[in-house]
This record gives sequence, C-alpha cells and structure tokens, in this order.
Amino acid sequence: MTGAGLGPVVVTTPSFGLYSDAPWQAIEAEQLDVRRSRAKGPLSPAQLREEVTEAVALIVGVDRVDASVLAAAPHLKVIGKHGVGIDNIDLQAAAEAGVTVVRTPGANSRAVADLAVTLLLAGARKLLEADRTLRAGAWNQLFGQEMHGRTLGLIGFGQIGREVARRGAGFGCEITAYDPFLPEEVFARDGVRRCSLPELLATSDFISLHVPMPPDGSPLLSREALETMKPGAGVVNTSRGGLIDSAAAADLLRSGHLGFLAADAFEEEPIPPDHPLLSAPNTVLTPHIGACSDGANAAMGSDVIHDVARVLRGEPPHHPVSPDPSTTTQTRH
Repeated sequence: MTGAGLGPVVVTTPSFGLYSDAPWQAIEAEQLDVRRSRAKGPLSPAQLREEVTEAVALIVGVDRVDASVLAAAPHLKVIGKHGVGIDNIDLQAAAEAGVTVVRTPGANSRAVADLAVTLLLAGARKLLEADRTLRAGAWNQLFGQEMHGRTLGLIGFGQIGREVARRGAGFGCEITAYDPFLPEEVFARDGVRRCSLPELLATSDFISLHVPMPPDGSPLLSREALETMKPGAGVVNTSRGGLIDSAAAADLLRSGHLGFLAADAFEEEPIPPDHPLLSAPNTVLTPHIGACSDGANAAMGSDVIHDVARVLRGEPPHHPVSPDPSTTTQTRH
C-alpha cells in the first residue's frame, strides 16, 4: 500500500494493534505502508536511526526520539505517539526539523485510571501479601485501609487525574488535587478541592501521580518530599518512574513512614534486578500495563493512524504537540 504515505510508516511500539483489529482497519482505510521495526521496542536512539532512514512517519511508544534520530530521517514528516506522554520525544528538535508531533489524548485515560485505582486498592488492602501467605499455607487475615472517608490526593488533574477522581469519589474519598496549570473552575466542576503540593503531601492518605517529568528531570517526590507525607500514606504511580526517588521510597517503606507504594512505571524499563523497590516491603509493582486494555489499544492505534495520515495528506492534525504554545511547527512536505 502506498496511498497517503508516500513512503513507509515505521511502528516501533510492540503493543500497536496487539489486542484490536481497529488500528489495522484504520491502516487499510488510510492506505498507509506500515512496517514494524526490526528490533523489539523500546528502541534506543541508535536503533531508531537504523529504522527511519526512509520513513515518512514514525509511531513510537516510549522509545527515545532525539535530535540524532531526526537527523537520520530526511523524509520524516510526522511522529505519532502511541499514547499521551511525549517527554521521550525532543519536541524542540522536531520543530526545528519541520516534523509534526501528534499524540492520542484521552485514548487510554479510562484504562490508566482503572489500573491506578486497582493498584490503590491492592496496596491499601495488602492483597498481594494476603495471596502470597495463603499460597504458603498460612491463614493471615491481614487488616488494611478502607477508602471511604480517606483523602485521595491527585498530583496532576488532566484527563487521567479526573477519571481517577471520579472513581475515588465513588468509593467515598475526599478528593484533593494539585495542578498549577489549570483554572479553578476545572476543579470545582468535579467537586475537587484544589490545594498546594505541600498541603497535598501532608494531608493525603493516598496519593496518585498523573504528571510528566519535571523539565530538569529531578524526582517530584524526592526524599525530602516523601518525608513530609502523612505517616502511613500510600503512593500510586502510573505516570513516570522518575517522578519518585525509588531508593528513598524503599527506605521509607522499610521504616513504615510510607504505608505502601504501587507503581506501574519505572526510571528504567524493564527494571534491573537490583532495583530498590523489588526488595522493599509493601509494594505492588506492574510492568507498565496502564494502557494495556482492549479499549485503549483500539483507540490509541486508530487515533494515531488517522492523525498521521492527516499530516501526510497535508491536513492539520487533530492532536498536534508543540514544544511551546507560542511555537508554530512547520510540517515537512
């Protein structure tokens, strides 16, 4: 198929169209020449450079797309993110190269929110420890925390954060949120109390993270920040692994200052065997499966294909990403 593509569209994310036919139907409808990467993702910049020499479009998951990848792709017109977070893509380098970046906001919001609440419940009710001890022959009726009447603090109140808020409210939680980039009416509409980050850390029984990495790459929940949390509080991270100082979190789990930590994202993926959280108590760890649902897989794949095709046809995409609101990205033609 050639159609709108005028060249190959390289897909690196292994989960693309894995649990749904919808993305493949979108490819057929758009008449794109889609090719899987030769190596299994996530790919390093060096591996990506080998894949993109003829590509007119690149669809990635968490692969690191830096300036060297763009320099190796003279025909590239568009990068599509199979998901929402775009901190793995050098947006400024893409803008300077005239490459449009698109993503799929909202496509995986419900799936990630479902997992966040699942992890919260598993940590609060000690489900993994109960399962493990039962299988070992013990009958330990472990006591945990109810959600009703507890304060659930959300760091980040975008689409996923708002979905988590609605689920938490259904369990009877009081919901607070920190997000300095949103107007007050967004919080009021969902009946959520806006607060500062220090207040959220000090008053929340459960904290759920829904933000990108800070620009300087430092953990938002540093050792100092974690130590200001309410003793016994639990943390859920379905966003980015680097948001939490894992070594500090492991120490505070052992001391009991942290009640539990449930994580679906890590600084390095797959995580190394000596990762500090692997040996820490009261943890629930999953291999970045937040978007691994049938609905999210269908929506992310289809949405990114249609937006990539729009760019290749010279049409404005539905969900472009700019390195800065004041920056206008020129598309290669």
